[in-house]
Amino acid sequence: MNNSQPDGPAYLPGDPDPAERIARIIRVDQAGEFGAVRIYAGQRAILPQGPTADAVKEMAVQEQQHLETFNRQVAARQVRPTVLGPLWHVAGFALGASTALLGEKAAMACTVAVEEVIDTHYADQLELLDENEPELREIITKFRDDELEHRDTALEQGAEDAPAYPLLSATIKSVSRFAIWLSERF
Repeated sequence: MNNSQPDGPAYLPGDPDPAERIARIIRVDQAGEFGAVRIYAGQRAILPQGPTADAVKEMAVQEQQHLETFNRQVAARQVRPTVLGPLWHVAGFALGASTALLGEKAAMACTVAVEEVIDTHYADQLELLDENEPELREIITKFRDDELEHRDTALEQGAEDAPAYPLLSATIKSVSRFAIWLSERF
């Protein structure tokens, strides 16, 4: 009995090949960081001065740094960015502003929902990446840690006390997953 791996690609027909998989990872992560920057811009436009606004400002600075890193990856690796950038520009700001209009806790509930989806998303990406991508693995690992800190900050700010938290969270998570799916492909 031969237990060796079959020769050929380690993906199924119809799956993206390894180069396209890396391009999708970079494309979707750049789009996601852009969306996060826009969400925080929307929240900052609405939230009153105070601890929550200060927390949002700090998270926004980190998200901008993440975006700049993925912008460099897009350029260096000649990856086509998502064509949905204009949509994410408007939708991200609208999501941030609308949750902030519901109150500080709702704005923080938005952060928790998005960051929980991103945690799973980044974990899945790390499983896909092999030792041939040490730089990308390091970036994603660091950014995943940052996103988990954002989630924890939002929880400390009372996210779970937001009105209709389970519904708000589930809705934002579904929208985030769909945005990820779209941005990987388009």
